[in-house]
Amino acid sequence: MGQKVNPNGFRIGITHTWPSTWFAKGRKFSDLLIQDVQIKRYIRKRVKESGISMIAIDRGKKVTVTIVTSKPGVLIGKQGTAIEEMRKDLEKRFSGSFLVEIQELRNPDADAEVIAETIQGQIERRMPYRRAVKMAIEKATQAGAEGIKITVSGRLNGAEIARDDLFKEGNVPLQTLRANIQHAHRHAVTKFGTIGVQVWVYKGMVFKKIQQVQSASLQSAA
Repeated sequence: MGQKVNPNGFRIGITHTWPSTWFAKGRKFSDLLIQDVQIKRYIRKRVKESGISMIAIDRGKKVTVTIVTSKPGVLIGKQGTAIEEMRKDLEKRFSGSFLVEIQELRNPDADAEVIAETIQGQIERRMPYRRAVKMAIEKATQAGAEGIKITVSGRLNGAEIARDDLFKEGNVPLQTLRANIQHAHRHAVTKFGTIGVQVWVYKGMVFKKIQQVQSASLQSAA
């Protein structure tokens, strides 16, 4: 089962939480869900290669967009000018009151999203994919990741026939729900075609959150 589903969605409520926190009924739900996807795509397209790990959206009186990034200075800009421009653009595009917050990612070398983005950029700049992947694996293990798995697929090195290449270091228990596994995927666009990059990072077992979820479910049942 763990091999066939997205590890992030598979572990929501156990080791992961929802990246969007709001509720709506009927047609409004689908409209807001589509808007969430559009907001995230717009931000990632606007600030490419800025080390974004996660974009969390909270809807209250204002729409609070929290960006977790390894390069907060790039997003904030001089005296906060870049972040203010982004806030105004979001309000123009999606018609509402927005608040943009930046959080610094402490350990980017062991973050799946940042690793996938780094490999994507290096492949697009014509670096050999094996070198890019091996460098990423080495940095991740040094940064404390207990296991990492990376697959690269497409016309690798400009070959006529597309293929997959798998790289793995350490343990990545995809079927264990209490395993804290982060998954990310990116598409590197090259002159030979699109090359897909998938990254799984295992950061150890989580027991505390499982107990909290179980106790909460027991209380609601009672």
